[in-house]
Amino acid sequence: MKKKMLAAGVIGFSLLGAGCADDLASDGDEIFHDSGNTINVAEDEEIYREVENSEHARGEQFGYVRHQKSPIAGRTISTEDMYTIDREKVADYISRMSVSLPKVEDASTLVTDEEVLIAYKTDAKDKDLRFQVADQVKLSGLSAVPRWYHVYVTDDPNLMQNVENLASMDTDMANVNTAIDDTINQMLQASPQGREIDAGENANGERYDEMDEMNEDDVHRINRDRQKRYDHTGHDSIQ
Repeated sequence: MKKKMLAAGVIGFSLLGAGCADDLASDGDEIFHDSGNTINVAEDEEIYREVENSEHARGEQFGYVRHQKSPIAGRTISTEDMYTIDREKVADYISRMSVSLPKVEDASTLVTDEEVLIAYKTDAKDKDLRFQVADQVKLSGLSAVPRWYHVYVTDDPNLMQNVENLASMDTDMANVNTAIDDTINQMLQASPQGREIDAGENANGERYDEMDEMNEDDVHRINRDRQKRYDHTGHDSIQ
């Protein structure tokens, strides 16, 4: 199913082209470093490298690639790296995009193999405005990852620490999936998630038919009832 969504994923992921920096972390470095306005980045490097007299640096050239099937029988185009992303670079990009939004003061982003969790601080108190900010932050996340990813957001300041705690874990640790599930469920309960992506997908980018068909290997154990807490206007739909 994930591979069927590659075409749309590549389009969304192409937005990273101008935003990715050089490697931001090396083995053995601590996970959290404070570098100016950016948290969770191991090295303080500019996201845009300045190169004099370079059309690429000024963003004047388009990106264009063409592939053809090999005329040689048995030779295929390698797709080995097509599903591999640098999660820390993506998290850095999403956090940068989020704090550039008018009502977002701080943003922490966790990128796993299939989810993006964004915790942010905002001065928006009105439910309608909170809903709008959540939608903008959510779209910032969706714009940066392949299309099979699901994005969850929260403006609850208490959950920002939860997201940071998850960053100290790795995929091989015991109970890591349970910890992610618990945090996502709290995010869904505490905060609006924005508008549905379209008629076939909920606000987090999950297809409704996908939610019925997914098994434990494809999706975490999310409490779906909590996803319905906020309606499309941003108001609490649970009386």
